[in-house]
Parts: sequence; C-alpha cells; structure tokens
Amino acid sequence: MYRAAERLKKIVHHLDGRIVASPTNTSRVTEEYPLELRYTLENDLLTLEQRQFYEKNGFIVIKNLVPHEDLDTFRGEFEKICRKEVNVPGLMIMKDITVANSELVPDQKVITKLQHFEEDPVLFRYCCLQQILKYVECFIGPNIMAMHTMLINKPPDTGKKTSRHPLHQDLHYFPFRPADRIVCAWTAMEKIDRSNGCLVVLPGTHKESLKQHDYPEWEGGVNKLYHGIRDFDPNLPYVHLVMEKGDTVFFHPLLIHGSGTNRTQGFRKAISCHYAASDCFYINVKGTTQENIEQEVKEIGFKKYGLDPTIITLQDTWTFKGRVVQGERMSL
Repeated sequence: MYRAAERLKKIVHHLDGRIVASPTNTSRVTEEYPLELRYTLENDLLTLEQRQFYEKNGFIVIKNLVPHEDLDTFRGEFEKICRKEVNVPGLMIMKDITVANSELVPDQKVITKLQHFEEDPVLFRYCCLQQILKYVECFIGPNIMAMHTMLINKPPDTGKKTSRHPLHQDLHYFPFRPADRIVCAWTAMEKIDRSNGCLVVLPGTHKESLKQHDYPEWEGGVNKLYHGIRDFDPNLPYVHLVMEKGDTVFFHPLLIHGSGTNRTQGFRKAISCHYAASDCFYINVKGTTQENIEQEVKEIGFKKYGLDPTIITLQDTWTFKGRVVQGERMSL
C-alpha cells in the first residue's frame, strides 16, 4: 500500500509538468500530461515523462540507441544486395518509378527500399538488438514478433517529387490487432533532416481511427504501395524529426506520418522493423478500408510467386513473414 501511495503521489506531482520532445516545432508537441496510461506498459526503462509523452503524441525519439558499427554493417549488406552479391529469399526490392524500367547496372542508386529482409541474417540482426527490444517491450510486452522489416534508401529527387512519401498510417497495411500492441522502431543510418527528407509526424493522431488510404494523385507519379490518407486536415500540427545517426524513433501504427523529398545529392538511409505482441490476432479485412491493400498484395503475390489470388489472404502473407524475436509465439 505504501508503494502504491508513493507512486500515486509521484504521478500527481508530475501532472503539473510539461515535456518537450523535439527541437523542431517543439511548441506543437508540448501538452499537459494525461493521467491514463493506455499506450505504454509498466516498465523500469521509460521514465514517467517519456511514457506520458508517448501517450500524448504517439511517438518518442531515443538518441544514439544503435551503435554506428552496427549501422555500417547493415549498410555494407545493403550494398552487397544491390550488387547482387547476396540473394535473399522473399526479399522485395523496390525502385523509384523514375528508374523502375531502366537498364542501369545493379547499384544502390537504382534501389530505393528493401522490404521483408527476415531471411537475411545480417540485416535481421537489427530486429534482434537488445537495446531496441527492451524499448519495444515497454509498448507491447515481453512476447515479441518482428512482423515487417525495411531498409529505406531515399534517392535524390529528380524534380518530380517521387522521393517523398505521402502521409499515411502503417496500420493500413496490417491485418492484425490490437493496434496498441504494435510499434515501429525506425533508426537513422546517417544524419537525417528536412534537406534529405526526414520523417514528418502529426502528434496525437494515434488516438484517431484508421483512415481510408489510396494512391495520391500526384503529377510526378507515386511509387508502388505508397498509399496515402485520402482526406485529412492539412491544418493539423506537424513535427519534422531531425535525427542523428543511431537515433531511433518508436511510434504507434495509427500515427499519421510521411516524409518529404530528398533535396540533396546523397541517398538517405534508415532501417526499421514493426513489432507486434505475439498474442495479437488477425482480422478479416474484406469490406473494410484495408480491402484495397489486400487486393494489391494478392496481385503482387501472383506476379512474383504465382500464388493463387482466389485463395491467399492478407493474413497469409503476414503469417509467413512474422518471426519471434523474444518470448513465445502465441496467436500470430
């Protein structure tokens, strides 16, 4: 009883405080703390201020979390894949639409993103880093599945603005729930700022429902699977996440976010993994706003692997990709 009373006393004391998360547009993410803790779990790692910040805003940046040596190793493996020195089963290699049909020599200048690298032991080690998993556990618990992996190589923009990513919610792509037991870890592999297309987040939008997503009608075209929210309030406050190499942002799958164009001559790199509690459950997306992404995934499955689109479901693709990285596999 004494400990409970002391903890309540501390919470009440902290409710009078405010917290600032980012040196960019900080006034937009400075809010009074809510008392209810819904989006984080009891833990000995996050401070009360950090938990309250995530509760309010739906994201939190942890500085210098991943060692530079690890990131350099991941970069080296990415370059080997680009040169076709490494063949990874099930890997989806994506190109920007401005070079997708070109005959360029295999090189990182052609490839903009790797998805589903769970079969590559070098890259997948990112998903198993203890310094990341200990934070992931604060959001989703001890039984952790790595569900979606990406290494992003945002190219210099050609002038058609195809290097930007439309504002979206990651839950649009996932047929599993509950959303509150899913979290993304996204690590900068080099300094990332507005010049090379840093992440843009809309604080607090993780408390909203899943929106309708479609391909935006952009004059320069849109990259494959880059769905964006159909209707949203353009006046909502936003924050540009300026990050140094090794910084990692953890964010909720309903948080609205995207990224701008890369106005530099370099390729902006980041590596990420979406994690889910292994006791999450699958849903049938037929008749929901996610039906369009299921149809597109079926088409890709048929084209790339010859999978029968009348049989396969969105759930099937994620069941196959998921990997236990901590604890036990339960219902996922």
